[in-house]
Amino acid sequence: MRRYKKYPNRRLYDQDRSTYVTVEDVRREIVRGESIEVRDSREDRDITRTVLLQILAEQEEQGHEPILTNRAIEQIIRFYGDRFGGVVSSYIEQGILTFLEHQDQYRERLRKMADVNPLDVMRQAMEFLDPAPRARGARDGADDGERKPGDT
Repeated sequence: MRRYKKYPNRRLYDQDRSTYVTVEDVRREIVRGESIEVRDSREDRDITRTVLLQILAEQEEQGHEPILTNRAIEQIIRFYGDRFGGVVSSYIEQGILTFLEHQDQYRERLRKMADVNPLDVMRQAMEFLDPAPRARGARDGADDGERKPGDT
């Protein structure tokens, strides 16, 4: 987990690398898979969510397609203070984790498909659809090991 401090001048300080960074630098770390924690330098309170929301807002300002629609955001706001708020939070998180798992499986299937020889796939499909040629070939000339009368 990467740790940052946010100072009153709005600067972010990367405590692990001992250097000032931008919000864009933090975003890049998150995209790479890093988790973050941001603490206010004066009060030492956790402001990670505020920075994460800032990153989301800046992505949309830069023209990226919004992931959360206005309607979804409005509904999320309505859940605050509602007895179902905690359930909704868990549900959304589990939904995203399930989506990511399916995305990984899909990518793996695509990778495997890229490694496949198309001619082999066609051959296997033809054999699956019409197994008779293999059976005929076995009857017509294959030696099953038995001697028949008249064989020499």
